[in-house]
Amino acid sequence: MKLKAKLKGNVAEVKILASHPQMGREEAETKKAEKNYITHVTAKIGDRVVFEASTGPFLSKDPFFVFNTEAKSGDEIVVEYVDLKGATKNASVKLK
Repeated sequence: MKLKAKLKGNVAEVKILASHPQMGREEAETKKAEKNYITHVTAKIGDRVVFEASTGPFLSKDPFFVFNTEAKSGDEIVVEYVDLKGATKNASVKLK
């Protein structure tokens, strides 16, 4: 997962590139593979959830998310996603 955040004033623009094959039922049957896709994405600053999404097989391979949130210099943004098999990936970035 790649994570970038740019702070302008008190607003951070956060960009997430989640590396995942995103294989739904139809594609999995065609490729004779197991279906697996990202089911949940969460971003936090400290204990505060600043972005949350429940997703499904409708997202493209390696989905890209962008959001803005109120933040300040020194805050750390932690992003985590969970896929259908329960595997998790996370990344973090400190705002400058």
